[in-house]
Amino acid sequence: METLQFIHSGWAYIVLLVLVIATFNALIKFFSGKEYSPVDFRFSLFALITMHIQLLIGIILFFSKDYFSTIEEVGGMGEVMKNSALRNLIVEHPLTMIIAVALVTIGYSKHKKKLVSKPKFKLLAIFYTLALALVLAKIPWNLWFN
Repeated sequence: METLQFIHSGWAYIVLLVLVIATFNALIKFFSGKEYSPVDFRFSLFALITMHIQLLIGIILFFSKDYFSTIEEVGGMGEVMKNSALRNLIVEHPLTMIIAVALVTIGYSKHKKKLVSKPKFKLLAIFYTLALALVLAKIPWNLWFN
């Protein structure tokens, strides 16, 4: 389980880097009126792929840590919700990251249906920026810098 946690934590750096690159690429090219190119497609696709891999690793980690026993030990979900550390670990972090992955997926899917550059970049910029904001809000920064 420590190996899985290490992979999840290490892969998070790659996810964050790729998501930042894809987001800023979409924002810059949207505001500058650039044409959509294969490189832009790759940036958005790599962000999608890395986030989905991270989600799968996170789901496996979540169930391998057996948080259901933890919930039972502390006295149920009511007690978990009163404890900010447990609430973040068991509820907030996983749910927020699932929403972020959904936003990237929606943005990626919608942008493919557009035929011209400006709407493509607009969709990517909106959905990827929202996803990036959620990811940045729920990264356990105290663990990253220790």
